[in-house]
Amino acid sequence: MTHDFFEKMYNHPSIKKEDYKAIIDSHKRVEFSKNELLLNEGKTSNEYYLIEKGLFRSFLYDYNGNEITADFFGSNEILIEVASLFLRIPSKENLQALSDGYGWKIEFSDFQNLYTSIDGFTEWGRTWMSNQLFISKQRAINMLTQSATERYLKLTTDQPQIIKHVPLKYIASYLGVTDSSLSRIRKEISQKK
Repeated sequence: MTHDFFEKMYNHPSIKKEDYKAIIDSHKRVEFSKNELLLNEGKTSNEYYLIEKGLFRSFLYDYNGNEITADFFGSNEILIEVASLFLRIPSKENLQALSDGYGWKIEFSDFQNLYTSIDGFTEWGRTWMSNQLFISKQRAINMLTQSATERYLKLTTDQPQIIKHVPLKYIASYLGVTDSSLSRIRKEISQKK
């Protein structure tokens, strides 16, 4: 199972089968507890995680001190605070487990070793980062061009586990609406069914 999981997470045609041993050996299995903070605002991230099971979020505080959920992460995704990790700067975000779970942690120095020693891993990293930039840009566009109802419906389609298992207040802040607005949207959608 472990080897298959890593092949799925680091899926790139340039990574050779024999490279996966070094990749796997660079990770450490970790368990997460519900509500555990994996990264606090102001601290510099020194690792990222491959999530095998569990739900997580990144959140920050706006200029008024309100807690805003910036993103959700689930099984078979990478839990990372990119700017802090790669620019080596204090994080503006917090990373929190929303459920118990487990996965694999890789330290920044081990990532750097893989990145410089395995050509396929380097290519995987570039592809992954390009994809993340596209996702981030698309989310910014959607926040400006879609209604809150459209954003909610997209979330129900793209990440149904979030709708089923995450508190509504986190979903509301992620969608950029109040809790009461989200309740109204959910009621309107259920009445149309």
